[in-house]
Amino acid sequence: MVDLSGQYQEIKDQVNTSITQILETSAFINGPEVHAFQKELETYLGVKHVIPCANGTDALQIAMMGLGLKPGDEVITADFTFAATVEVIALLQLTPVLVDVYPDTFNINIEALEKAITPKTKAIVPVHLFGQCANMDAILALAEKHNLFVIEDNAQAIGAKYLSKNGKKSMAGSMGHVGATSFFPSKNLGCYGDGGAIFTNDDDLAHIIRGIVNHGMYERYHHDVVGVNSRLDSIQAAVLRAKLPKLDGYCEARRNAARAYSRAFKNQQHIVTPVTVNNCEGICDVCDCHVFHQYTLKITNGKRDALAKYLNENDIPCGVYYPIPLHNQKAYVDERYREEDFPVTNQLVKEVISLPMHTELDEEQINHITKMVIGFVNG
Repeated sequence: MVDLSGQYQEIKDQVNTSITQILETSAFINGPEVHAFQKELETYLGVKHVIPCANGTDALQIAMMGLGLKPGDEVITADFTFAATVEVIALLQLTPVLVDVYPDTFNINIEALEKAITPKTKAIVPVHLFGQCANMDAILALAEKHNLFVIEDNAQAIGAKYLSKNGKKSMAGSMGHVGATSFFPSKNLGCYGDGGAIFTNDDDLAHIIRGIVNHGMYERYHHDVVGVNSRLDSIQAAVLRAKLPKLDGYCEARRNAARAYSRAFKNQQHIVTPVTVNNCEGICDVCDCHVFHQYTLKITNGKRDALAKYLNENDIPCGVYYPIPLHNQKAYVDERYREEDFPVTNQLVKEVISLPMHTELDEEQINHITKMVIGFVNG
């Protein structure tokens, strides 16, 4: 699904030199590479504070801890996403509230979100799924109206831009009270292990979070808040520093691959290609709203599972994200949920399939993949 080895060749010298320097100086934790990466990512995102941490799941959990959410507080998020989003809500003994998504962008349905708000609701977690932002204009308006926190799950959309109704462009993850991301190796900006970060423009919240990630300490052996041990190590920061200046290029390469996929699948009756949040025709030439962490089709003639099996048998990687809705996962089943509240998610889990998507995809590979998909779906 990704070609990390090919990507490494372009940054090999810089990465190897940086790692060797870290080994020689033994600055493994909170070293200069971590602090430099933090500053560089702040500049890239246009946010006041980036707090690196150990992984994306920790980033979400720490963001919620920093906001002071209490057991029993309701947190609304999308049903169609990876479990980490709801996992941290449950771990903190908050009450997850799952709602349906849109059938085209796969992002949280605003009408369902508004309907789910109760006096116990304290936060919304929009997931910027597969590489583009949820409707942040509407989400921020609802948050302001009901005095709610907005925690952006930006694990899949770093580098994407959001065009607000007022004409302002903002980076994904920078618009809510706090944003969280993952640097898992397969992400658009990925390290060579685990890593994550939290973003905020709130000085007080940033101070709290900096303590939480380091055992609740602001001064060594003085534990002022309940914290965790969640730090980005220097070697991972060095890898991310090498990749960050290339992130926009990586994203454009993914968009070009997506354009080629979509051209090949155009007018295929049973294959629905991804749309961008701005609803432009295809993926427009100036598109920067989608960074295509995944290129996800909908197969509408009931052949999705058979297609996945066929592709795997023919050495073409593919992924089904996500085969079981969160509301049907054993860990998160709740009598509050009714199947009729999730018509889109329940349909998507039967239809979606993601094709290889990375910066090293070439025309020959895309032609081979698309011909195999079209041949099977229409066969």
